[in-house]
Amino acid sequence: MCGIVGVAGKSPVNQLIYDSLLLLQHRGQDAAGISTAHDPFFSMYKAHGLVRDVFRTRNMRSLPGNSGLGQVRYPTAGSSDSVDEAQPFYVNAPFGITFVHNGNLTNWRELREALFRIDRRHINTNSDSEVLLNVFAHELQTAATGISLDENAIFTAVSGVHRRARGAYAVIAQIASYGMVAFRDPYGIRPLCLGYQETDQGTEWMVASESVAITACGFTLKRDVEPGEAIFIDLDGNLTSRQCAENPLLNPCVFEYVYFARPDSLMDGVSIYDARLNMGEYLGDNVAKSLRLGEIDVVMPIPDSSRPAAMQLASRLGLNYREGFIKNRYVGRTFIMPGQAVRKKSVRQKLSAIDMEFRGKNVLLVDDSIVRGTTSREIVDMARAAGANKVYFASAAPAVRFPNVYGIDMPTQAELIATGRDTDQIAREIGANALVYQEINDLEQSIRDLNPAMAGFESSCFNGHYITGDIDAAYLERLRQSRGQTAPSGAMGSRKDD
Repeated sequence: MCGIVGVAGKSPVNQLIYDSLLLLQHRGQDAAGISTAHDPFFSMYKAHGLVRDVFRTRNMRSLPGNSGLGQVRYPTAGSSDSVDEAQPFYVNAPFGITFVHNGNLTNWRELREALFRIDRRHINTNSDSEVLLNVFAHELQTAATGISLDENAIFTAVSGVHRRARGAYAVIAQIASYGMVAFRDPYGIRPLCLGYQETDQGTEWMVASESVAITACGFTLKRDVEPGEAIFIDLDGNLTSRQCAENPLLNPCVFEYVYFARPDSLMDGVSIYDARLNMGEYLGDNVAKSLRLGEIDVVMPIPDSSRPAAMQLASRLGLNYREGFIKNRYVGRTFIMPGQAVRKKSVRQKLSAIDMEFRGKNVLLVDDSIVRGTTSREIVDMARAAGANKVYFASAAPAVRFPNVYGIDMPTQAELIATGRDTDQIAREIGANALVYQEINDLEQSIRDLNPAMAGFESSCFNGHYITGDIDAAYLERLRQSRGQTAPSGAMGSRKDD
């Protein structure tokens, strides 16, 4: 999972980019990087670790300039540990470009081969982000008139990227001596939004993965970047935009609303917090149909992202709501831990139960989703060890039955707990007395209620429908075989080892 930001300002932007990356830290904790432009030069610093640990005073002083880019990154299974795969990326021809990307290309291997054989461009890592950068650079070179560049050539280059690239991508790039460009794939799978700030020197612009990075830094949210759209901001701060895809259609990743995005963000016209409240409403109706409410003493969330859904579920059903688990925020995410024994220990370090809230009670635990089931099983065990009489479990998302290929580093299908099991079997696997899943139609409707203009959603991990139309059984088999070997590094990291 990655977070990206770009700022076209009127004064030094290094601190502003740093602050915005802190606000996007939840989207990636493996590496962080910033590049700035001080015409005609770029400066860059990136390293493994949290934003607060990567950048020191000496690093910030080495990043002068009134415009720049930043990224926080999570690695995917099989991606390299080398800092070379951290972003921003840079290519010196044509013109000089720095580049940040959130998402995952589904045809990155084919593009890499074509770049070498046909375009004569060298790729130095196994990152799909570097592939995408070089596709953009080649299209820019093709669209340019000699050594000159204008906004029409830039938009033509983005159109070329849309024709060649498949998958999910939100991109911000800086072109030396010209300005900043941002664009989003024709399905709008990965988020990207635009904000501004008026100053005495003129308008400053910010583009970011989530609105919270814009508003918390004092900017005003203007709008989302549309699917297939490109935005260009020149060196004087003039903004132009153009639709660069032939048939764009908004289909955002539904997991952004379930888990990834911060609750204080707006995404494609939808409040993440309100969407999660709606999920609790719909899930509550399903719980009422599936369980005997009189047997439930208390509803408890699994911190943190399931809290709005759990609160609303309890309110809708007239049930008591309690906080039964306390989260230790200084423990690493469990998905990066090697081996089940270490993962189990990490869950115990990450969460602790308040015994008095469980003792002698029938509890309904609410989580955002269940992926492998490792974390869910351990949490149910913790509830029983704390004295719970019965433990019911509800998921604000449907059963995860298919791998995601658009930027979420989920397990292969064989590793998913829902593979080959019905709901009752999954409940037994995690040790719950009963399990209730959200229905896929209800999940999507909980978001569409807040923005009726939503054309659809990227919900492939639930329904197996891959909206780009280029994913088949052979592709998924190659994906399975590649795990633990070579995988693109521009993708989102897994949320947890659930």
